[in-house]
Amino acid sequence: MFFYLSKYLLEVSAGTSWGESLSFLRLFRYITFRSAGAALTAMVLSLWLGPKIIAWLKRLKFGQHYVDKAEEAGGMMGRTVNKRGTPTMGGFLVITIMDATALLWAQWNTLVQLTLLSVLVLAGLGFYDDYAKIMQQSNKGAASHVKLWVQGILAIFIAVYLWRVPATRNLISDVMVPFMKYPVLTGTIGTVVGLVLAALTIVGSSNAVNLTDGLDGLAIGCTLIVSFVFLVLTYVAGNVQVARYLQVPYVPGAGELTVVCAAMIGAGLGFLWFNCHPAQIFMGDTGSLALGGALGIIAVLIHQPLLLVIAGGVFVAEALSVMIQTTYFKWTRKRTGQGKRVFLMAPLHHHFEKLGWHESKVVTRFYILCIVFGVVALGTLKIR
Repeated sequence: MFFYLSKYLLEVSAGTSWGESLSFLRLFRYITFRSAGAALTAMVLSLWLGPKIIAWLKRLKFGQHYVDKAEEAGGMMGRTVNKRGTPTMGGFLVITIMDATALLWAQWNTLVQLTLLSVLVLAGLGFYDDYAKIMQQSNKGAASHVKLWVQGILAIFIAVYLWRVPATRNLISDVMVPFMKYPVLTGTIGTVVGLVLAALTIVGSSNAVNLTDGLDGLAIGCTLIVSFVFLVLTYVAGNVQVARYLQVPYVPGAGELTVVCAAMIGAGLGFLWFNCHPAQIFMGDTGSLALGGALGIIAVLIHQPLLLVIAGGVFVAEALSVMIQTTYFKWTRKRTGQGKRVFLMAPLHHHFEKLGWHESKVVTRFYILCIVFGVVALGTLKIR
């Protein structure tokens, strides 16, 4: 909105006596300026609205009054705070501010609209899941197959839409992998693989961030780090000269996704102020499903879906720990009659809690690992 308003004012004032005094509005042409504005606006709004949202959720009694899965399993020696009664659905704050701020500061091209609308859909799915948990006062929310169906339909719609539109078809038909200058697959095979890869990236990222959301500040902190990586990647992908120099795919309009990433970072920083240990509010599936989906969608839109596997290495490890644990338990139970575990508990962060690590130690060390993965992901820009 600010971009269009500044453009209109500059056009109207051109050649007039007050045209020079409005020349500063040319700053709104620059993605870097609007990204900084989006980040600051989102953070200020989060810090301002945070206490009000927390109080509102408490009045509605939208809190976690049940024992979570980790506490239910027992053995959490590193926990010193009782988390019952803490308001959940805090993702409502992050997603609302992120979408509103991005609309204020970005140009509304197709890539931005597709991302923001998809985030709202996933936030709605997460809200349904959180609400079901609150009503039941248990860890069992919406049925897992319902969530997968909604995520899958949304992901397939995005993938097919991108393939059907001539301007974005190559985002699907040409399969890119990190460290390579050129597509590894094209044509019919590339299209089939690209459609599957795009859908899996969106669904997988959404669920991986959701699985990571188990400790105070863990999911939102890691999301912030990965978002910063994609802040750089979207700017590179949307700048034809930089993309050509670094030999990465140039995607027209992708630069505006930099503003979306900045809005996500600002809103996330403000939320982390209240979500750090001991948390005053939980993000819930309302936030984790939507933010994870946003990262997956942005990765697809800048033609780098597999790069998210590197940048989001912590999310991948969390998801793999659950898959390995579940598969091994079922396999050993089928063979021996008694299920065995690889980890003390999955997702992975609970394994370290079971080892006696304090919650803050787990979160801090996962932040460090996330930064390392982010640096490696950015390093691929020069190693091709």
